[in-house]
Amino acid sequence: MNVLKRALAPLIILTLVAIAGFTLFGGGDDPKKLVAYFPRTVSLYEGSDVRVLGVSVGKVDKIVPDGTRVRVEMTYDASVKLPADAKAMLISPAIVGDRYVQVTPAYTGGKELSANAVLEANSTVPLELDEIYANLDRLTVALGPNGANADGALSDLLEVTAANFGGQGNQFNQTIKNFGRLSTTLDNNKEELFGAAAELQKFITTLADNDSTVRDFNDSLSRVSTLLADERQELAGSIKYLAVALDEVGRFVQDNRDVLRTDIKGIDRVAKVLVKQRAALDETLRIAPLALNNLQLTYNPDAGTLDTNANVGNLFTEIQSNPSAVLCALVSANDPDGSICDLIQSLPLPRAATFGPGTGSLYAASSDNTLGGLVPATTTTGGSQ
Repeated sequence: MNVLKRALAPLIILTLVAIAGFTLFGGGDDPKKLVAYFPRTVSLYEGSDVRVLGVSVGKVDKIVPDGTRVRVEMTYDASVKLPADAKAMLISPAIVGDRYVQVTPAYTGGKELSANAVLEANSTVPLELDEIYANLDRLTVALGPNGANADGALSDLLEVTAANFGGQGNQFNQTIKNFGRLSTTLDNNKEELFGAAAELQKFITTLADNDSTVRDFNDSLSRVSTLLADERQELAGSIKYLAVALDEVGRFVQDNRDVLRTDIKGIDRVAKVLVKQRAALDETLRIAPLALNNLQLTYNPDAGTLDTNANVGNLFTEIQSNPSAVLCALVSANDPDGSICDLIQSLPLPRAATFGPGTGSLYAASSDNTLGGLVPATTTTGGSQ
């Protein structure tokens, strides 16, 4: 058994090496195929390059006429990705020489072109030199003596243009530069420009959605215009007199500018005082209606007097019961340390007179300043009260 293993070992190693070599050098993905149709394939041959961004990625395998067009079969590397909207075009690197197929644009992401895609309409070819010459010939004939210049119109146009544009090179140069700056400005503000266009479109859509309202507005505006047209003489007269009035006002201001300046300064001072006293004004405006209402209620139309209730009896009662406390209360605002009040408390106060409650007669307090013992007071001239 060991002999058999030693005999098979080299065969197994050779098999593995062959498989690895086939994988490295003979295996891999097959090239992708691509078919494109062109109206013509001048200077394109089998074996010509297939390129992406100028880099060769494949070869042209077959060129077959197909009715009024030409079928071009190509292969390109399996590792190359092409976008689903790819186009094929013939590129001429020189006026004379072979051409190659350029596939554009390059793949940058998104959906890929399938491996056996057919480009039916996405193919373009360069303009041939003989076509350019033929078009130039037709242009020359059209502008020649048998065409547009049969009556010398083209010659006159060129002469007038030369006369008008003569010596205007600097202006044309500046115009081109300004147009370039304008183009740059529009390019740098394309978002704002398109945004304005979008908003304008919304505005137009709103007008369209409100067509009846817009028509009514136009009708009303038309009627107003008609009315103004019928009253144009009156309007002209009003404007004329307004001009006269404004002229008079202007002269008045000119003649009295010193007085007006003084009045304006006075108004400014009054305004500043009002601003400073706005809290007091606010309180006055809130209280004044109630005060005026109370004043109206005090009026006695029978006697033509304002009747009020002073309610002084309580004050005299307080003076009779404790005159020292009343005096202390009166001077408390100017007696922060209480010294004046202490002095009042130490003084012997005389008897106080008061009104008898409910009688209106004048009484004199007793010598001990108590509430009891009230006796009617006497006056010096009129006898008893």
